[in-house]
Amino acid sequence: MFRRVEDFLACWDEESRGCVRLFQAIPEGAVAQAVGPEHRDLRRLAWHIVECLIEMPGRMGLRLEGADLIQGGFICEPPATMAEICQAYSRASASLVKALGGWSDAALEEKDDMYGETWMRGLSLMVLITHQTHHRGQMTVLMRQAGLQVPDVYGPAKESWGHFGMEPPRV
Repeated sequence: MFRRVEDFLACWDEESRGCVRLFQAIPEGAVAQAVGPEHRDLRRLAWHIVECLIEMPGRMGLRLEGADLIQGGFICEPPATMAEICQAYSRASASLVKALGGWSDAALEEKDDMYGETWMRGLSLMVLITHQTHHRGQMTVLMRQAGLQVPDVYGPAKESWGHFGMEPPRV
């Protein structure tokens, strides 16, 4: 849970850049990669991250860019391209940073109704990050299944160890 807005913003800066790197690494020809027909594909997972980036802060009283698209908690249809999804994510992320500029650290202790529970805003912001990270992890698995290279996010991906003069870890 975050206790200082400054700490969230520092963490968010890194996390949002990781999301953008991941989105940019998905070519249009691979967006339909899914575990199966009843599961979200790469495009829908990326769009779900955008949806939640807009929807969850809305529950905390923040109106972010793209909030007008939310209907019943979710945006109906993802854009046609990963580039458009990446742009929507970047705009919503910048909007979140701007909106939080008006919050004091004390605001993080205020409580909101979050999905039938009462959460402190510092917790809600942590959940926003961990939820996004969870879906990014799902996306990296789908990317591997599609034969795509996964970008470095929390350290080098398997293909990147050589850039550091090291062998990839054994599996």
